Amino acid sequence: MLLTTILQIVTCCLVFPAQVTAFYYYTSGSERKCFHKELSRGTLFQGTYKAQIYDDGIQDYRDAGAQDFGVVIDIEESFDENHLVVHQKGSASGEIIFLALDSGEHKICIQPEAGGWLIKGKTKIDVEFQVGTDEKLDSKGKTTVDVLHTKVNVLNSKIAEIRREQKLMRDREATFRDASEAVNSRAMWWIVIQLIVLAVTCGWQMKHLGKFFVKQKIL
Repeated sequence: MLLTTILQIVTCCLVFPAQVTAFYYYTSGSERKCFHKELSRGTLFQGTYKAQIYDDGIQDYRDAGAQDFGVVIDIEESFDENHLVVHQKGSASGEIIFLALDSGEHKICIQPEAGGWLIKGKTKIDVEFQVGTDEKLDSKGKTTVDVLHTKVNVLNSKIAEIRREQKLMRDREATFRDASEAVNSRAMWWIVIQLIVLAVTCGWQMKHLGKFFVKQKIL
């Protein structure tokens, strides 16, 4: 009997390699709630969440909209002094994709936030966590990873374009600096030439005046 049970457990693990956890919890205001997950290096973590706010008019919870509040998602590495690896601000409902870079306990924190103001009233947060490799997760998770990969490529392209523009600006600055130095050099030589001409003129005038004064018997 025990052997049969063990075989059933092993079979379930083989058939369902991705771990799925779904739950909900109640909170008030902008309380930050954290959950701990043990992730291995290279493990893909996918989470979805949906926030609801208590409506006194209908005496029940309703889906929160953008005008109500948003949600902040933080993922920290508990084994590395709570090193923050993900900080994501989103709407009242959404998802998050994270690839663990190191093995150990990770802390996933969820906090409702309304533009820096405290949220009044009670809220309900529906959460679903799914852990596995990217091959074992659903196609939606694969699509999300592909989208993120595309965004990273776009950002890399923009960074390369910014670097090209910076290089062009540096080249223009170097050209302008060389032109300014050339103009300053010409202006300096022109001043030197003017001083030489002025000195020669003054010398000639002094000599001419000396001869004039001698002829006039003034000196």
